[in-house]
Amino acid sequence: MNLTLTQFLIACPLCFLAGFVDSIGGGGGLISLPAFMFAGLPAHMAIGTNKVQSFLSCSMSTFRMWKSRRIVPLLILPSVAGAVIGSAAGAWLNTLVSEKLLSYVMIVALPIIAYVVFNKKIFAEGDGEAPAADAETCIRMALISLVVGLYDGFYGPGAGTFLIIGFTVIAKLDVRYANGHAKVANLATSISSMVVYLLNGQSVVLLGLAAGVCAMAGSYIGSGLMLKNGTKIVRPIIILVIILLMVKIITGF
Repeated sequence: MNLTLTQFLIACPLCFLAGFVDSIGGGGGLISLPAFMFAGLPAHMAIGTNKVQSFLSCSMSTFRMWKSRRIVPLLILPSVAGAVIGSAAGAWLNTLVSEKLLSYVMIVALPIIAYVVFNKKIFAEGDGEAPAADAETCIRMALISLVVGLYDGFYGPGAGTFLIIGFTVIAKLDVRYANGHAKVANLATSISSMVVYLLNGQSVVLLGLAAGVCAMAGSYIGSGLMLKNGTKIVRPIIILVIILLMVKIITGF
């Protein structure tokens, strides 16, 4: 595919914004995927190219979280295992079930999710202590990653946001640790899906790499803000992602 300067000028700034948003509250794909489509890539190529930049963006935010000690090593395995198994099953399920069915479910579920995020008593910032890597927490995180991974493989947009909410509300992690482990799970699914698209020649690698570098810059800045401000910045970003996802589902874009 012959690339033009205009395509880079469209995709790169929008992917910087996507990386920034994704590092704080997830949902960067709601910005980056349309960016590649606006740049003129066909749908399958846009999705495949988006996986390249998503891999770089997730790598940066995961590194930033690890460096800041917001990831507990013993909790990585159940999160990654659940995410990979779930995403593989979701991709397979996508071939059997109509996407419209999930869209209807999401229209009902999103207002409930919004209520959870708005409710300060439910979605409250913890004491900042590292979560215990006990059996109960590992099981909860594995199940959350499995369910969200299933959604990510089947449909995708907002998966990072749902991981953060699940790890915070159900696994009882402090929001900063929830964000860190969500990035690890997202990185695992990004790698597996990126490899599939690359092997099938459905990625514009050069554009994906350029946009990915910009996304990494946005991710680095966003991760720093999230680590400093916690729920003060996470909650409004998540609400923005939910609104964008609702608009996407209703309009079919």
